[in-house]
Amino acid sequence: MELFESKFRESMSSKVALLNRITYYIVNRKGKQMRPMFVFLTAKLLNQGQVNERTYRGAAVIELIHTATLVHDDVVDDSAKRRGFFSINALWKNKIAVLVGDYLLSKGLLLSIDHGDFDLLRIISKAVREMSEGELLQIDKARRMDITEEVYYDIIRQKTATLIAACCSLGACSVKPETPDVETFRKFGELCGMAFQIKDDLFDYGSEQIGKPTGIDIKEQKMTLPLIHVLNGCTSNERKWLINSVKNHNRDKTRVKEVIAFVKQHGGLDYAVQKMISFKEEALAILETYPDSDYRSALELMVNYVVDRKK
Repeated sequence: MELFESKFRESMSSKVALLNRITYYIVNRKGKQMRPMFVFLTAKLLNQGQVNERTYRGAAVIELIHTATLVHDDVVDDSAKRRGFFSINALWKNKIAVLVGDYLLSKGLLLSIDHGDFDLLRIISKAVREMSEGELLQIDKARRMDITEEVYYDIIRQKTATLIAACCSLGACSVKPETPDVETFRKFGELCGMAFQIKDDLFDYGSEQIGKPTGIDIKEQKMTLPLIHVLNGCTSNERKWLINSVKNHNRDKTRVKEVIAFVKQHGGLDYAVQKMISFKEEALAILETYPDSDYRSALELMVNYVVDRKK
């Protein structure tokens, strides 16, 4: 990870002083770095603990493109904070944030092209396309409030799971190109990503372990699994009240609290937890088909972390 850090910093460099100031700020407020870890651990599991330059480039491309999407997301959501730090748009305004996101995206693409990593580039480009489609599908469905459980899975598969799937298939492809392992680990990453997003959706409802409910998804009219499950099982009057609350009273704190309480009482959270655990178990079952090693154990720990994390 230390070597990756320096390579990642290098891959961001520019001749423009303003850009270097901003990218320096981005690198220094890094998050959990789960994505590059998935790249490296997958490669090491499949290649007897060895990684190569392609693995480092794959991890850097993922991180560049992931960072670009976060910078753009903050502009789209008009968000002033990211991981407890000020967002790029809060410090440098929207115009600069959009351009920085574009710059990072192009740097990621060029890093692959310059080294002829076209197989890695195909994986990441498909992920970016799917992430955009997932976000737009969510916006479209939020307007009409007609989201089913299947559509919800489609949204989170594209919006969140596709990037973690890309990390794992990139890791596999960097050391074992054109082998069935590339698809196997894409599936493994997708399952981890599904569990990861359901966990994120659960945070919105709070619990003894998680802390206070935030209700942010309800304020933003996002239909997540706990709410969808309850909507599908309640009476038509309750359904009308829930949809009306989310659509027309999502800024009313008392009403949002009532919706959260209603979803909890009607088993929405329990159902979502059960689904999250089933995605986790499927991911672990894939790992069990590989020989035991430190890297397999580390990936198992990461899968468990996805569902056990507290933030």
